[in-house]
Amino acid sequence: MSAEQNAGRFAAVWPRSPRVLKKKSLAPRIDTLDGKKIAFLWDYMFRGDEVFALLGEGLKRRFPQVEFVSWKEFGNTHSREEREVLAALPRRLQELGIHAVISGMAC
Repeated sequence: MSAEQNAGRFAAVWPRSPRVLKKKSLAPRIDTLDGKKIAFLWDYMFRGDEVFALLGEGLKRRFPQVEFVSWKEFGNTHSREEREVLAALPRRLQELGIHAVISGMAC
């Protein structure tokens, strides 16, 4: 088509690719943090050690029976050992009786 014939018309393509994965349901939410064991995961960047300390204090005031498992128990989630750390994570969370995870990462 010439520019004159194409006045105001443009070819367009859909920006998404076809879906190849099916949606999965979200895990059920826990009703309260009281009496639960929460794991902190961290990529050892920014100031997660400070952030988790403050976050733990604030959550403990709100939910006195909550228990935290330190990021030190799990290893760096963004390092040379990342694959090993993440591969071991489900087993480790189950061994420790973890109910939920708070994962911190630097941006």
